[in-house]
Amino acid sequence: MEARRFSDEEIRPLSVKRDQIEGGFEPWDWDIIEKGSKLGFRTLAVPKEWGGQGADFVSQAVVMAELARGDSAMSKAFSQNWKWSHLIAAACTEDQKERFLKPFLADHRYVMGRGITEPNSGSDNRLPPEDDPKAGFRLRAERKGDEWILNGEKCFIANGSVGSLFFVDARTNPDVNIKQGGTLFMVPKTTPGFRIGKVFNKRGWRFYQNAELIFEDARVPHANVVGTVGGASATGKGDNTGGDLFGDLELAANALGVCDDAVDLAMQFSRSHKRAGKYLFEHQLIQLKLAEMHALTEALRSYVMRVAWIHDRREPSANAGLVMIYSTDVIQRVTALNMEIHGAEGCLMNARVDKLVRDAMVWTHLAGDNVQRMRTLRKLAGKPVPVVSGD
Repeated sequence: MEARRFSDEEIRPLSVKRDQIEGGFEPWDWDIIEKGSKLGFRTLAVPKEWGGQGADFVSQAVVMAELARGDSAMSKAFSQNWKWSHLIAAACTEDQKERFLKPFLADHRYVMGRGITEPNSGSDNRLPPEDDPKAGFRLRAERKGDEWILNGEKCFIANGSVGSLFFVDARTNPDVNIKQGGTLFMVPKTTPGFRIGKVFNKRGWRFYQNAELIFEDARVPHANVVGTVGGASATGKGDNTGGDLFGDLELAANALGVCDDAVDLAMQFSRSHKRAGKYLFEHQLIQLKLAEMHALTEALRSYVMRVAWIHDRREPSANAGLVMIYSTDVIQRVTALNMEIHGAEGCLMNARVDKLVRDAMVWTHLAGDNVQRMRTLRKLAGKPVPVVSGD
């Protein structure tokens, strides 16, 4: 399979090297993005009628896992574009598709991001109190004729330092909650009054770029509004459009690739290193740890593929949130067991073993946090949940 070959031959040889560069921007490598883009990994989710591969969710999950087996952060750098390709296809006008989707397809360095999180608003964007208009993002948008003037900032934004186009959530009505007073804008990097601020140095996912977006009287045409003014997320209100479905599956499939890598590393190490006169693989304690790693990884694989299949059938389900939560627990456990099996070498000498543990930490912030658990519980209980998704 092309994704596995690319992961083994192109991504993996760069993985640890790029991770060990002191971040923010410096770990990024445009060459690997261009190589993957030429093979279709940047535009995989764009519908065929617009010139993309139009891959279904099962195929997307398989490719994400294979790329993440080479490097989790590099896989996310590609799949982040699939999320917003789904959004463009599902919620944008023909004019917007013409203006933004065609350039995205034509330029191997064209990547996208979503601006939601701010210095003083994070989890309240995903589960905002119904009766509190002050909760959630605060970036202001005021209309002046055919333009909107945006003021404020976003932080920790995916592809922030490298993006060509951002989907930015702003307040168009500060007197109501963000589900009624929030509007989504398409903001190209060339927008007057818009600039990139700090690029963050992170413990995990060091290749993957996160940065501040600064808006100082940024002038955005009204034609760049996605959906309706006051329409909040515009990814759809529970209607199972691609943009709604993808995010939870994305992180779970990526976690699967990391777990596959950890299992391979642990098996190789246990078969090639001896303790007390015999290979580690022959010690019962190591066998128990390896068995647990295999079981957890295969259970996650089955769950990811089931959720992808459900998504392809456009069936309503809370399983996407559940698999993301489950993947958070599994990736923490599997990467920790891998480090335990490597012992002192894993902690002190094997940079890849350490990298997997650090990358796994990211899931506690993006996927399985308490807000996500509460949102999923509400879905299970049949209660309405906000449609604003994560960055």
